[in-house]
Amino acid sequence: MIKLILSAGFIIAGLTSYSQIDVNGGPINVPTEGVIDGVVIVEHIPTKRMIPYEHVREADMIWSKRVWRAIDTREKINHTLYLPFDEFSTDGLTWTRNSSRWSLWTVIRTNILNGNLQVYYPMNPEQQLILDGDQFKYSAPLPTPGVKFEEDVLFRNEMVERQVLGVTVSGPRMEIASKVPPYEDSIIVMPDGTQVVQFEPRKVNWYTSKEIIQYRLKEDWFFDKERSVLDVRILGIAPVVYNRNETGQIEKMREIFWLYFPQCRFAFNNYFAYNPKNDSQWMSFDDLFWKRQFNSTIIKQSNTFDRKIESYRTGVDALMESDKITEQIRTLEHDVWHF
Repeated sequence: MIKLILSAGFIIAGLTSYSQIDVNGGPINVPTEGVIDGVVIVEHIPTKRMIPYEHVREADMIWSKRVWRAIDTREKINHTLYLPFDEFSTDGLTWTRNSSRWSLWTVIRTNILNGNLQVYYPMNPEQQLILDGDQFKYSAPLPTPGVKFEEDVLFRNEMVERQVLGVTVSGPRMEIASKVPPYEDSIIVMPDGTQVVQFEPRKVNWYTSKEIIQYRLKEDWFFDKERSVLDVRILGIAPVVYNRNETGQIEKMREIFWLYFPQCRFAFNNYFAYNPKNDSQWMSFDDLFWKRQFNSTIIKQSNTFDRKIESYRTGVDALMESDKITEQIRTLEHDVWHF
């Protein structure tokens, strides 16, 4: 009887501790104190340690090829990255997320706001000439605890109009917001005759997971002669959204920012990725990328002209060119073992 009472006490204490602490990953199935949303507390993924990459010497890397690929999140096989959706209230203040698992964008945004991930602009923010953000040269400032994060890498930089002393000023929302006070459509005349402009509070239009239609990866394929294997390392990842013009029409796709993937692994390692075949065997997002459980298309390989496939192939021809590059990489591994 005493053992039974002690066991019950330990279980309640365990539930209390899990409900009160902020687990490194998440979310876990203890929504409130004393409640387990399942048979057991699912804690393996939120608390597991990251498996480091195998060390590779430069002398052992006898061949390598750098490629860039696109993961279309709208494809069924990639829905694990795309779903479930998160939502924001109309004022942009309330963020609603799934209680058991998050989309990859929700994980990325959470860790950016927590200061765990360094963001790199897709181009030089001063010149904005070429898209070379995948070289991780233009780092964005990290969020400061207790200070509202106003970087445009996390929400839509829409074209807006503001009235400044009776004159209409138009341009990107973040650019205008940095030049005028955060209030709208109200001009107050002071006793001395001076005019003071006031604006309505800005509405923050956060990017949601449903808007992330693509992820782009930068990766190196290489042959390690010490282990006699063809291996791959993902170097960077970039979420992609539709770029719209002033009328709201879709013009093209746009990279929001780049993240250094080896740093992302520390975050992705502790968040659940859905397994449609077995709810007891959910893996982490780091496991998903390591096991290559996604479908993608190569959009660029290292080449003399540093050009993308879309610059010289379109439509089906571009897909065939992507398959050709993939086959060349596979053929190299095959030829190593062909006697």
